[in-house]
Amino acid sequence: MSSVHHVLRCVSPDAVGILAKVTGFLADRQLSIVESHDYGDPVTRKFFIRAEISPGSSSFDADRFRADFSGLAASLDMTWDLSPASRLPRALVLVSKADHCLNDILYRQRAGRLAITIPAIVSNHEAARWQAERHDIPFLHLPVRQDDKPATEARLREVIAQTRADFVVLARYMQVLSDALCAELAGR
Repeated sequence: MSSVHHVLRCVSPDAVGILAKVTGFLADRQLSIVESHDYGDPVTRKFFIRAEISPGSSSFDADRFRADFSGLAASLDMTWDLSPASRLPRALVLVSKADHCLNDILYRQRAGRLAITIPAIVSNHEAARWQAERHDIPFLHLPVRQDDKPATEARLREVIAQTRADFVVLARYMQVLSDALCAELAGR
């Protein structure tokens, strides 16, 4: 049991009433919504919800919540996750030679203005290695050869899995990712 705030993130095919069903589920369990954002994407026809929830004065059993919410999620064809609000998302950063975007990300993270953890920086060039080393972030050089891009993307998939990245940031990564990899990373 816990009184810690949690973040509920949901993605489902867009339909009328999704937000009402999710917020009703939370209200039925006496969970307060501290902050909420939702968005219906007309291009993908997906509906997104991010809600920070608090048990208020009662305690919260995350495992019980997951078990109960899975039924509602299944009925809405929804993918979702629940994590403590204090958990920082893991952002794998990809960069090429131009490092100004990487520099901005690292500065904002260091200044406390970007609440993420960077498990690694990946680049198809060595130019950004010094920035990774300066910030004590692992650096991985994955050169891209036009005749063997599928092998590089396979290695990138391994890195994403190994670092447990919640999402990937393309910080002036000057490579076109394959349709297959983009589809795998949709929403991430």
